Amino acid sequence: MSGHSKWATIKHKKGAADQKRAKVFAKLIRQVEVAAREGGGDPAMNPALRTMFQKARDNSVPIDTIERAIKRGTGELEGVQYEQITYEGYASNGVAVLIDVLTDNRNRTGGDVRSILKKNGGSIAEPGAVAWQFERKGIITLAKGVDEDDIMMAALDAGLEDLADEGDTWSLTCAPTDLPSVRAALDEAGIAYESADSTMVANLSVALETADAAKSVLRLIDALEDNDDIQDVYSNFDIADELMQDLEF
Repeated sequence: MSGHSKWATIKHKKGAADQKRAKVFAKLIRQVEVAAREGGGDPAMNPALRTMFQKARDNSVPIDTIERAIKRGTGELEGVQYEQITYEGYASNGVAVLIDVLTDNRNRTGGDVRSILKKNGGSIAEPGAVAWQFERKGIITLAKGVDEDDIMMAALDAGLEDLADEGDTWSLTCAPTDLPSVRAALDEAGIAYESADSTMVANLSVALETADAAKSVLRLIDALEDNDDIQDVYSNFDIADELMQDLEF
């Protein structure tokens, strides 16, 4: 698992009391709305919406809030028109960064992204300079305590591609289109999971071997994720487990 995935897991485990819940809700609702606009309001017929619906529920977004977002997306309710843009850039130490945004003002968001990168030792990159290093995958995280054979038996026929031991957790990888079926297979087998998401996985990683290097990159990632228009940030840094534990701030 990349350092970015480990850091996201650490922040997730810190709990709701340490999260900016309203900001998380707003981003998820925006993603639901766009998924409905692009593929229709029926989750059964729209895999992207089905995934975002479940992600919103996993984060305790109320059903009626999700349903209103779907209706805004399909035009049943008035809503803002969001534009999807992916920016590419670099953090310090040559770490690649992909930044997915949903915005109603391209100029504002583009300026914000460039400013955040510059203030935190990064820089914007030309389109295509970074994206080739990433591939979209479905990633499901399970706490240890579940037998490896039980996981394989439950999920292999549903689309499971890889099962990796990440120390305290199992990391399941599948094609993003198979994420709903793998989740359903785990649910049917009574296997609980901590998180399940469609995400970008780096093909190459950059090792950050000192605390200063790691903190520099993590400050940039956190600053980007704090922006309302930025939905997801992906990067290819890798930090040793021992060093990562020291960075749980």
